[in-house]
Amino acid sequence: MAFFGVAMWLLPSVAAVPRLDPWHDELCAALALAGAAICLAGVLAFRLARTTVDPMHPAAATSLVVRGIYHYSRNPMYLGFLVVLLAWALYLAKLSAFAMPPVFVLYLTALQIKPEEAALRERFGPEFDDYTARVRRWL
Repeated sequence: MAFFGVAMWLLPSVAAVPRLDPWHDELCAALALAGAAICLAGVLAFRLARTTVDPMHPAAATSLVVRGIYHYSRNPMYLGFLVVLLAWALYLAKLSAFAMPPVFVLYLTALQIKPEEAALRERFGPEFDDYTARVRRWL
């Protein structure tokens, strides 16, 4: 997420996005806080289930978390990161910054989420398949 945030900041401004004054900064902060809350809700659900939050070792999961925010999104931590990036793009108020969140989604889906899903499918089998049939990957 930090890499994408820096890239958004460094991108040249091809066109400005209108600022939503007088509350522009407050709106951006509220959106960023909402993203952080979504992330924290995901972490809390994992902690309550007493399973790993380490995305590098999904096979170490001791239970399939499907309650709380995981009832609405299979990847709320990543969704929260996306919302924070959208808040950052809005704050930067340049159109080029809005090109990066979709790239973030494609990157995470291909290189992180799909491998995690494969590990979870292997670990939990039909239970994971039932879950993926009910709950969308992002939202």
